[in-house]
Amino acid sequence: MEIRNLVQQMDALVSQGAMVDAINTYFCDHASTSDYGNVTTSNKAAMVEKMEGFLGSIAKVNGITHHGTLVDGNVSASEFTFDFDMKDGSKILWHEIIQRAWGDDGKVKKEEYFQAA
Repeated sequence: MEIRNLVQQMDALVSQGAMVDAINTYFCDHASTSDYGNVTTSNKAAMVEKMEGFLGSIAKVNGITHHGTLVDGNVSASEFTFDFDMKDGSKILWHEIIQRAWGDDGKVKKEEYFQAA
């Protein structure tokens, strides 16, 4: 399947808040991640654990907005805004770019998060 179609499907899951489903479906087992807070994971299982912990700390989803996606070869970049109220009373408003490197098998090999302006 073409990477553009895979990205659209993955972004649709993220837009619905189904991040764990997106990871389980589209990450290869040895996928690595890093974010602008210097938090890294080195495989799919670690990313699922990280995401389950994060999602469990959300009290309310105020919005998840997908602004758009670019695809060039085996690399995609998707722009999102995430707006959450957390169980600890804090608020999260992230505007970020999620860059993904895709393998020939149609699975994400590397995912990096960048803070958007």
